[in-house]
Amino acid sequence: MIRVVLVDDHEMVRLGLSAFLSTQEDLDVCGQASNGKEGIELAKAHRPDVVLMDLVMDEMDGIEATAALTRELPDTKVIVLTSYIEDEKVYPVIEAGAFSYLLKTSSAVTIADAIRRAAAGEAFIEAQVTSKMMAKMREKKSAHLHEELTARELEVLKLIGDGKTNAEIAEILYIGVKTVKTHVSHILQKLELEDRTQIAIYAHRHGLVQ
Repeated sequence: MIRVVLVDDHEMVRLGLSAFLSTQEDLDVCGQASNGKEGIELAKAHRPDVVLMDLVMDEMDGIEATAALTRELPDTKVIVLTSYIEDEKVYPVIEAGAFSYLLKTSSAVTIADAIRRAAAGEAFIEAQVTSKMMAKMREKKSAHLHEELTARELEVLKLIGDGKTNAEIAEILYIGVKTVKTHVSHILQKLELEDRTQIAIYAHRHGLVQ
């Protein structure tokens, strides 16, 4: 039997979830709480396998409660169940230790399945949330790619951003044009770009030139 605690500040949400989950032979709702503080107390008392956690609640929100639960009850899996997919909600609660992330638009069957998967050690992230997380990861990766450049390559990058030609860059840096071309090739490879125009755009987008 998988033991579950529900934490949500809307009574009707808790009652609806409890009513459905109670029809599942392998799920047992052992407690309900209206805020994070109550949820932690219930979890400590009942030691559930899974906690379904809302995010926006009075007294203690889901992010703070998730951090406390994952710290104090590491064997209990926290599944976020919320209406929010904004960055300021998604990333902090994932970093706080949330195991899975579902939206309240999910079907009851999906929620029940996510509970079973969490109890078995398998995370489930809503598709919309996964897309946002992947986009954020790509953005973060792109923002730091130029840190992989050597000091000389970074100089060349900035000069390309200033609109300098290979010949002008060679003269400014006192190196050969062939060497400049080699640096440009390395920059394109490291920044995953296709041409000099994209290098210039990258330089301006990341504030590497005035």
